[in-house]
Amino acid sequence: MRPAFKTITDDFAEDRLELDDFLPYRLSVASGAVTGLISRAYRERFGLSVPQWRVMSALAEDGRLREAELIGRTMMDGLTVAQATQGLAHRGMLLRAADTVSLNLAGERLYEQIAPLAHAYEAALIAGLKPEEVKLLKRLLLRIQGAATSLAGEGEPPELGGF
Repeated sequence: MRPAFKTITDDFAEDRLELDDFLPYRLSVASGAVTGLISRAYRERFGLSVPQWRVMSALAEDGRLREAELIGRTMMDGLTVAQATQGLAHRGMLLRAADTVSLNLAGERLYEQIAPLAHAYEAALIAGLKPEEVKLLKRLLLRIQGAATSLAGEGEPPELGGF
């Protein structure tokens, strides 16, 4: 039988976080699982890290970019982008001109070898989803990303209802 009054423990139980139902946790775990799977393949087959692959992909899609543009395009911090570009340059995959980088012929050829593998992994990951579910998932992820970006720009946590 519950007491007629609420205790601090009752309030805590009502506010308890169910980790498996907590969206940020689910997103992080899913991202970690996918990144781990793909990073192993990129590293073992091509000697690339995930940040290096992201930089290559951005350059293959967008062409010549400044490192500051790569930071925004890949959603990685400056140090990670700098290390990725340095590693790619060391392997002879990049052209540097003034303050920009681009893939050279060797980088483009490596990209062309890896892109089909990336598509194959994506296809395997979404194989159990209907095409309309994939479109919805991508739209929802973009909306969540936008909300997170917006909240990060505000600098304050969301309102906690009277706390």
